[in-house]
Amino acid sequence: MTVTYVINGSEVTGLERFWQVIGEAVNGPGGYFGRNPDSFADCLRGGMGTPDDDDFVIEWRDHTRSAAALGHQETARYLRGLQARADPGNLPGLRQELTRADAGLGPTLFDRLVEIIRAETAPGTLLLR
Repeated sequence: MTVTYVINGSEVTGLERFWQVIGEAVNGPGGYFGRNPDSFADCLRGGMGTPDDDDFVIEWRDHTRSAAALGHQETARYLRGLQARADPGNLPGLRQELTRADAGLGPTLFDRLVEIIRAETAPGTLLLR
């Protein structure tokens, strides 16, 4: 039996809220399912609330509202926060990415989250509605 986890896109108002929404969708109120891209990818690989046999679907409803909330402005805010703790060798690339986000260019957080889901789950797991 396939389990469906629903992300209500209208509830996603920024990245922190996305972590709450996905955590609760998978593991109930107050649930955890990652708090950064790396831990999110780890959770998607299994053992953190998703069925062990990978028989699940993530239905992202009203995803266009999430895409707007996780757009270039939120991406730039997130990248600014990373600068303080980034490895010095990674700063030039991070700054370049930030400049692009500030200009409304390049992948957004929404794009990255979709990419992570698609990379870490079976084809057809993500349904954008």
